[in-house]
Amino acid sequence: MLRMVNIIEKKRNGQTLTKEEIVFFVEGYTAGTIPDYQASALLMAIYFKGMDAEEQAHLTMAMVLSGEQIDLSEIEGIKVDKHSTGGVGDTTTLILAPLVAACGVPVAKMSGRGLGHTGGTLDKLESIKGFHIELTNEAFVAQVNRLKLAVIGQSGNLTPADRKLYALRDVTATVDSIPLIASSIMSKKIAAGADAIVLDVKSGDGAFMKTAEDARALAESMVAIGKKVAKKTMAIRSDMSQPLGYAIGNALEVKEAIQTLKGKGPEDLTELCLTLGSQMIVVGGKAKTLPEARTMLVTVMKNGAALKLFGDLIEAQGGDRACIYDLSLLPTAKFEIDVYASRSGYVTKLDADDIGTAAMLLGAGRATKEDKIDMAVGIVLKKKIGDVVKKGESIAVIHSNREDVEHAVSLLQEHIHIADEVVVKPPLIGEIITQ
Repeated sequence: MLRMVNIIEKKRNGQTLTKEEIVFFVEGYTAGTIPDYQASALLMAIYFKGMDAEEQAHLTMAMVLSGEQIDLSEIEGIKVDKHSTGGVGDTTTLILAPLVAACGVPVAKMSGRGLGHTGGTLDKLESIKGFHIELTNEAFVAQVNRLKLAVIGQSGNLTPADRKLYALRDVTATVDSIPLIASSIMSKKIAAGADAIVLDVKSGDGAFMKTAEDARALAESMVAIGKKVAKKTMAIRSDMSQPLGYAIGNALEVKEAIQTLKGKGPEDLTELCLTLGSQMIVVGGKAKTLPEARTMLVTVMKNGAALKLFGDLIEAQGGDRACIYDLSLLPTAKFEIDVYASRSGYVTKLDADDIGTAAMLLGAGRATKEDKIDMAVGIVLKKKIGDVVKKGESIAVIHSNREDVEHAVSLLQEHIHIADEVVVKPPLIGEIITQ
């Protein structure tokens, strides 16, 4: 007979837990028969002693099986999902989804709302007039079969075990455990019905994982889980030591995404989307190699097919597709306030986290789940790391619906660092992880 105290003791001593022991724990804690204090003890033991790939796969699947699973079997083709560990100015889903779908890979995307610097993918899409993120399962499947693309809010009772365990980790200082993070992320992706998963694991000041080593370890853990549960999985480690692209804020990021789909987007955002999109097309079975997949993506960007498909998505979900041709139809703030450089030199550092906080203070994000987002506000950077700056030159533009933005101005001037010596731009793509 399994007893929780024995499972805790076993992991405390650094031993490997069996599938039966992990399932016993997850089912018991979800049902309420295992108390918080015993679950906390096991989480802390995992934090210090870790889990091997087999244990992580068992934990992931136990959390998947704790609730509903989305059945996407009626959608034709290999369903590919993408997950980013988040950052500042991360608009990749809005660009990747139509790019990849235009190459014939079905993108049945279930996204969430944001808590922090800006809204999540759903909030950004809702800055488009009329766009709705609720579809019935039947309508969702039919739309993906028709357009190869749909983006909706997460529905159903997916991974209740993960939700309950994450809330406990949050108050027991066990959030930043790589086996627990990896299992949490992968359980949600698998429960959402994906056949294949592409992961963008970020490191740097604006990322959850601050070091390249931790980001690599997390990526390797998630790829290993994917392989153990028979899901094609690839990952990249990408840089988030500075915001991605130039725009931070919901409608501002939608505008930047549209420009990127037209082939006129920021270099770093475009490159990241082409890198991730190439992986999605390979695991989706539409290309054999990454270079072949990249050529396909560049083609649908240049010939307008991806942009048209984004318009089709907007129209299918009730939005005004005219915004892809006229950006002024998207929410626009009353005031645009320049932030000026106090000295000449080179940009040596952009503190992504603090710049994101400045955008949140303007109303672009949520400090709590109840906060209301102002879709129009945010920040557009004018400089990136390595760029030359002259004293008095605009280094950022604040988009605000109020004039009192001194706090945001101070944060930007403090956290856009300018020095005499030029620095090397951080590489955007750290490495591609397939095993």
